[in-house]
Amino acid sequence: MPAHSSTPAPSSTSESASDVIRWAAFSCALVPVVLLVYGTSFGGAAGTALGLAAVTAVCRVLLRRSERIAEKSRHRTAPHRGRHSRTGTGAHRGGRHGAGARPETDTFAHTRP
Repeated sequence: MPAHSSTPAPSSTSESASDVIRWAAFSCALVPVVLLVYGTSFGGAAGTALGLAAVTAVCRVLLRRSERIAEKSRHRTAPHRGRHSRTGTGAHRGGRHGAGARPETDTFAHTRP
């Protein structure tokens, strides 16, 4: 039998968002190093590092905000729709009359020839 690991696989949104941020921070450190190795100036590599750090920070804020909104919407319950869980009124759903058949009490009955 295969052995099961003691740590569960990351399945929640929060864990995957944290992984994205972790990889982004890693790339913020790695990209300037690679740029320096390939001959880019120190100023260019530092500017790139600052730009990547700014983008990472903004992405982190947006991810956290979307997590909070998703968490709130998960806890919000749907309002009760009434009898038989139907939405709208019968007139909008077609009512009891078949397609094309209109009752004589129709408000537009006086416009018919």
